[in-house]
Amino acid sequence: MLTRLAAFVADPANTFPAHTAEYVTLCAAAGTLAVLTGTALGVAVARRPVLAFVAINGSGLMRAIPVIAFLAFAIPYLGLGFLPSLIALAVLGVPPVLLNTCTGIRGIDPATIDAARGCGMTRWQIARRVQLPLVVPVIAAGARTAVVQIVATATLAAFIGAGGYGDYILSGLYQVDTTQILAGAIPVTLLAIVAEITLGRLQHVLTPAGLRTPGGEMRP
Repeated sequence: MLTRLAAFVADPANTFPAHTAEYVTLCAAAGTLAVLTGTALGVAVARRPVLAFVAINGSGLMRAIPVIAFLAFAIPYLGLGFLPSLIALAVLGVPPVLLNTCTGIRGIDPATIDAARGCGMTRWQIARRVQLPLVVPVIAAGARTAVVQIVATATLAAFIGAGGYGDYILSGLYQVDTTQILAGAIPVTLLAIVAEITLGRLQHVLTPAGLRTPGGEMRP
């Protein structure tokens, strides 16, 4: 099995490097868009209780909708290929980032802000030296969840012509070819593990030393 898999990957006719580039590009673009959108929405609604309630619960409902439904919904408006896949996967990644951004901002103790003001800090200094170090690790945790979800589900984008490893999986299912299925599934698994480890390390670095648990996560 491993020999057949290695031969399949090495065969230029199967364009494995091109499929890899397609998949990584799609996941990176969707992850970036999800993080930027989720963070912006979270900042916008965090201090508005009604909007925060609607956004958090609405994003929770969105997570219950199958990814394939987002992809199918995008076809009439955006057609096939990279763009609809990008939008659909980004929508999938927004909820955890939005939720964590709202939670991080709303979780800052007002007494901490008052203490900073009492020390003579300006509004900008408070935002940069007090609020940002507390919020960024929480946002990073949401981004970690979002990116891993996107990497793990982007194979479904092959249904609407986005290419990547999903092409191998679909072709393998159609032809009942285990080699093609593994050629798509194994790299996706490895890519998800790399994303989890890399973003977990980034979250650790962004967490202030005084807030870290022994395992490196942020204290609740």
